[in-house]
Amino acid sequence: MKQRIYIVGAGAIAGYHAEAIERYAESEESRPSLYVTDVNQAALAAFAERFPWATPVEQLALMLDEPSREDDIVIVATPPVTHADISIQALRSGRHVLCEKPLAMNREEADLMLRTAEETGKWIGCCSSRFAGLQITEEVKGLLAHGTLGDVYQVQWVQRRKRARTGIEYQPQSRWFLNRSVSGGGTLMDWGPYDIASLTEVLQPERVEVLHAWMTNPATGHPIEAEANSEVEQHVGATMRFHLAGGAAVTVQYERAACCHGEERSLAEIEGTGGAVHWDWLCFDGHGELKQFYDVNGEAEASQKKVENAPLGMMDKPIVYFMQALAGQQTPAILNEQAVFNFSILAAIYDCIATGEVQTIVKAEGARR
Repeated sequence: MKQRIYIVGAGAIAGYHAEAIERYAESEESRPSLYVTDVNQAALAAFAERFPWATPVEQLALMLDEPSREDDIVIVATPPVTHADISIQALRSGRHVLCEKPLAMNREEADLMLRTAEETGKWIGCCSSRFAGLQITEEVKGLLAHGTLGDVYQVQWVQRRKRARTGIEYQPQSRWFLNRSVSGGGTLMDWGPYDIASLTEVLQPERVEVLHAWMTNPATGHPIEAEANSEVEQHVGATMRFHLAGGAAVTVQYERAACCHGEERSLAEIEGTGGAVHWDWLCFDGHGELKQFYDVNGEAEASQKKVENAPLGMMDKPIVYFMQALAGQQTPAILNEQAVFNFSILAAIYDCIATGEVQTIVKAEGARR
């Protein structure tokens, strides 16, 4: 029988998942059966018109009441405020869940999602895997594994855009991104899941301490900003300490801005006693540049190279990786304990800002990426 995939939410992101499912299938006969539901009937109708091979279902309850099969997958593609509730319902219906980022609204919800996955024997995955598994990332991991950089002591992860606010400059029709009670937060919840997923993929920490953190919302004259009365942060930063498996403790300077008045820049750099590496972690166009810095007889030297990545598109990765993981393959899918650990780092940054106190997150033993 064909595999069945159920998408909850019929908006823009749901369309990307449907396209990925169609591309991943070797033929129309092997393509999974797709079902979709949305509380917005107009959005549901538009989705059904765009993807006539998908079956629209008017209500979530009707979708989940159908007897489950072992390999059923539910993709949660709704605003974050609904992620935990829908994911838990889907898990309890006997189905695996791939949830959009951010995984939840807070640590309590994320922990409940994980407990439910464990109780039901199902997988909970997160779509923060869109930049996971890049060849350039493997190159950086190789440098660390071989000790090429010496003792790593500092990581700088700085991603600053002047005007790239979701709900304002990007996807302005989606004003809910600016409502904290629906989105859970601003750019930290929007782009932070990708940042943390990439940092944990490279460094593979077992414990993270958020030592200091801050956030703000720079003011601009954009008419949507005034009209929507944005209440979420668009510029955030944190100083963290990543504790690695071998006992090393690495300081991570993190910054993310969807709006700032200073210079734009993207910096992903690891520095050690024996050298440093700087790399393009996004690779939107399929390749990236890796720069390595080192010493030769007391002189500072550098080399760089282009690294090509696999053709799998960023928007295809979450569902493709998830399906591969369910099939028993080794993939960069972000699953169960790893998904909750990554999200908990984001939540801890907010908690550190709110309390001024150091926050500590420990990865559960046996965590699966």
